[in-house]
Amino acid sequence: MLSFKFKEMDKLKDNFIFNFFNKTIVKQIILCIIFTALLFMIVFDAITPEKVSVDVGDVAPRDIRAVRDIINEQATEDLRQTAMESVEPRYSRDPSVQVKMKYDIKNFFQLLTYIKENSEGNINKQVFDLEKNSDLTLIKEQYQIALSLDSENLTMLETSIYDIVNEIMSTGVKFDEIESAKEDVKKIFDSLSNLSEKDKELGASIINNVLKPNKFLDVEVTQSKMQEEANKVKSVIIRENELIARKGDVIDSITLDIIKQSGILKEEGSIDYKTIFGSLLFVLILEAMVFAYLYYFNREILENSKVVILSIIILSIIIISQTTNAIDGYLIPISAATMLISIIIDPKLAILINFFLVIIIGVITGNNMDTLIVLLIGGSVGVFGIVNTHQRYNIFLTGLIVSCANMLTILSFGLIGNAEINYILTKGLYGALNGIFSAILTVGSLPLWENIFGIITPLKLLELSNPNQPLLKRLLLEAPGTYHHSIIVGNLSEAASDAIQANSLVARVGAYYHDVGKLKRPYFFKENQINIENPHDKINPNLSTLIITNHVKDGVQLAKKNRLPLIIRDIIKQHHGETIVAYFYHKALNDEKTDFIKEEDYRYEGPKPQFKEAAIIMLADSVEAAVRSIQEPTKGKIDGLVRKLIKDKLNDGQLDECDLTLKDLDTIAYSFVNVLMGIFHERIKYPELDLNELKGVE
Repeated sequence: MLSFKFKEMDKLKDNFIFNFFNKTIVKQIILCIIFTALLFMIVFDAITPEKVSVDVGDVAPRDIRAVRDIINEQATEDLRQTAMESVEPRYSRDPSVQVKMKYDIKNFFQLLTYIKENSEGNINKQVFDLEKNSDLTLIKEQYQIALSLDSENLTMLETSIYDIVNEIMSTGVKFDEIESAKEDVKKIFDSLSNLSEKDKELGASIINNVLKPNKFLDVEVTQSKMQEEANKVKSVIIRENELIARKGDVIDSITLDIIKQSGILKEEGSIDYKTIFGSLLFVLILEAMVFAYLYYFNREILENSKVVILSIIILSIIIISQTTNAIDGYLIPISAATMLISIIIDPKLAILINFFLVIIIGVITGNNMDTLIVLLIGGSVGVFGIVNTHQRYNIFLTGLIVSCANMLTILSFGLIGNAEINYILTKGLYGALNGIFSAILTVGSLPLWENIFGIITPLKLLELSNPNQPLLKRLLLEAPGTYHHSIIVGNLSEAASDAIQANSLVARVGAYYHDVGKLKRPYFFKENQINIENPHDKINPNLSTLIITNHVKDGVQLAKKNRLPLIIRDIIKQHHGETIVAYFYHKALNDEKTDFIKEEDYRYEGPKPQFKEAAIIMLADSVEAAVRSIQEPTKGKIDGLVRKLIKDKLNDGQLDECDLTLKDLDTIAYSFVNVLMGIFHERIKYPELDLNELKGVE
């Protein structure tokens, strides 16, 4: 059954689809798509207002408020119409009308004068001729009066008529003012004292015969004035969050238009493509900035599980921010994200993500600039405060620093804006809680990242270096020699790692655990054989080699069982590389037939050290064991032995797969010697003293 499962697994590994999806680039693309989709949905959902399905005559199911500033088109149009109606019509005078009136009057008087001078018939014939040829329509008696006037009175009447025409027509007469103008003509004539009553009536009749409107509506000017007044009207703005309709109100056509204009009317089949495309484009632009940074400056993050952690942290903080923002924007724990990213991944990346989160959260929460600046400063302070932290309580200390930074920033904005003291105190309290909340989130979630994703952090390493850790405690009690050997190897490795700028904390903790496999058979190793017989004296070299080399496998199993981080397990696996167990190999050569002895049977299985810290521990392990055997150690002896051992490892090819340079090896040797001289320093030989003689002297 078990073999069947292995065969099935082999078939699966040979499957094209399995191999395709197992490629790093494919995994990265899938992760990017998932992250983009989730972030897009969060952003789109946050910026898309909750829509309402209503029609004219329906009752509002809830309070309906504007989600953005919009113009109330109907109210604005009503105001413009009122402004236009308030404009007085503009009129213009036609001077040709007055000219024509005077022309007709002049013709009448010329005709009258001509008939009087050239017609010697009776009065009836003159009246007839005048009536027939005149353009004016007068009654017969008025014609007779006109013909009876002498030249002086006739001239006086004509002059008075011209003056009255000028007076009436100068102000303009509209069509609907004709009758009123005729009345004015009569009144003016009545006021004249140099004419008889009959002459006045004749003059009024002559003017009224030719009187026509000369004041007409100027449509173009009037329309221009109306438009000018309409343009002065300011648009009626419905502000964001202003009530459009209360719950229970009946929706009319105007309210429906406002709801539709606000973009919150749910219409069947309608898809807001603009918002969808805009949200997606916004997310892609921000993602491109982060991807570009990772590609050029932290490309290794894209190739391991840390990119998954980064994605989860970003999405989690954005989701949390929507909840905390409902209480107050100053509670959004962006600094928790920056502290986690700084500890787990990289502080420089945390600074970039701080800006990324502030922009995203600013869009989805709609917070003002003051809030966003406080979050930006708090997140940055979180990064700076957490750098190089080696204790979990430092996270809480950083949280308090973030709280102080938040409060000071809020205070500064409050003073600038002349805010009330109660407002400043309330917002400052939220800013203080932000830092504490962020610290709690960071400390509380850190073990999850460490255990689920196997992330090694300085805090985790420091916990593992505690002597009360189960494996170290067992090592101290069950294999004390190995324990003390590991402590010295740790000191050597830490100093050497510092010297070449490797991770000294990883080297030290890795050294503490590199020999935990010896717990299975502690007394088969020389350092633990105190006043007891060496069991290897009774077994053949091949079996001894197998027991010795198996401590690596046993160590890896113990590390897995105790859930040690992957990097520590790698150090355990690699700390001997493929070196030969020289003592038992030579013993085998001396004890048995050399034809049956194979060198590879007396080597560790490896692999060779793959990174600097593992290689340093390999060298420190060999050096510590060898230097202990020096009789009367001096600096010269120690230096010579250290450099010989390093050269042997180099020549044996054990350092081929790590990136240590020859300069690094020289620095490591120098560092080893300095540490070893502090341990195996030359001791002063005290003279032997006879205590009895000393007492006698006293």
